Amino acid sequence: MTWQFTLTGLGLGLIVGLTGVGGGSLMTPILIIVFGFKPTTAVGTDIFHGAIFKSFGAIRHRRLSTVHGHLALWLFLGSGPLAIAGVAASYVLRNSLSSAETILGYAIGVALIGGGAGFLAKSLVKRGVQPIDQPFIMSRRDKLIAFGTGAVFGFIVGLTSVGSGTYFGLMMVMVYPLTMPRIVGTDIFHAAALLWVAGVGHLIIGDVDLHATAWLLLGSVPGILISSRYTVKVPDMTIRGGLAGILIISGLKLLNVPEANWVLGGGLIFILVVLTIYTVRVMLSEQPGTTPERA
Repeated sequence: MTWQFTLTGLGLGLIVGLTGVGGGSLMTPILIIVFGFKPTTAVGTDIFHGAIFKSFGAIRHRRLSTVHGHLALWLFLGSGPLAIAGVAASYVLRNSLSSAETILGYAIGVALIGGGAGFLAKSLVKRGVQPIDQPFIMSRRDKLIAFGTGAVFGFIVGLTSVGSGTYFGLMMVMVYPLTMPRIVGTDIFHAAALLWVAGVGHLIIGDVDLHATAWLLLGSVPGILISSRYTVKVPDMTIRGGLAGILIISGLKLLNVPEANWVLGGGLIFILVVLTIYTVRVMLSEQPGTTPERA
């Protein structure tokens, strides 16, 4: 397969560029469910592709001065070493248990459900603290929270590839008084650094399909470079709700719930119908001259 990978990368690149949300979270379930990759190879390929892919965004945000360097550093001090621990755990599982792929598949399924829920919460939750215009100086407590968050979720990312752009962003929204541009920039910058560490680890243990990575990048990099010049007028909740729903039902599929194929197909149809109705209602209500319905 070649063009199929490129088309997949292009689609995900367009989603990320147009919407600014984490379409890259879909890569691992797509590689497993659609392309039939082993979970270990899907995780390694996704992480290594993401390291290169997100580096473009990281460089851009650094140039725009939307990265809080100290916060990214303290997150990485926790996430970097624990991501390697996650890679090592994957390696030990693969070489010591005959059912390693099944176990990792279940772990990815749980992480996808958690990631989808976290992604939705990131959209719905109100700010834990209000942003400030002054420079944010981290206290000892702020550093410990960042380090602990990085350690916990860095391990999950290293093991499953899920959550590099979800868990950390949600934590920053809740805890730190940063503006949204700085949260997004710091999140992407840290994710790129984390994925490089985990990606090189997976490359060393042989879990990266370089052929697939190259063809995915051939689509995803042009996709994000082209689409980032434009914006879409689709409601933000439609995009985020759709991606969260897809992550959750993909997780259920990997957990092999009863009638998993029906859950996947029916779930996708349900999400499509509900979000289409929601989007049409929102866009009609925003049209000039449209008056809201009275009860």
